[in-house]
Amino acid sequence: MRGYDRTDRLNELLIRILAEELEIIDDEYLGFVTVTGVQTDRSLTQAKVFVTGELSDKELCDRLEIHRTRLQRAINEQSRLRRVPQLSFFVDDTAESAERIENLLRELNQEK
Repeated sequence: MRGYDRTDRLNELLIRILAEELEIIDDEYLGFVTVTGVQTDRSLTQAKVFVTGELSDKELCDRLEIHRTRLQRAINEQSRLRRVPQLSFFVDDTAESAERIENLLRELNQEK
């Protein structure tokens, strides 16, 4: 046993490939984008790509959707997958949620 699931290994591979490809995409509107995670379904046909960036949530996802076929082609060329999963883009709001919780905790400590 390898110690972790096939989808976990695939998710790590997709993060690496997507991050590298996003660095070389020449799109002045896209700005700086970070791939924070990928969740591939068990059938390996769908992959949710979580990102953060300088654009608003909708603008960021829309710009990435424009480049989806290029990103999928890069995955196809750099991996040995039979089928490349269909990519869907989502803004990762984990950092914002953590900051909101941290601020609430600070406020509670100041009240004491």
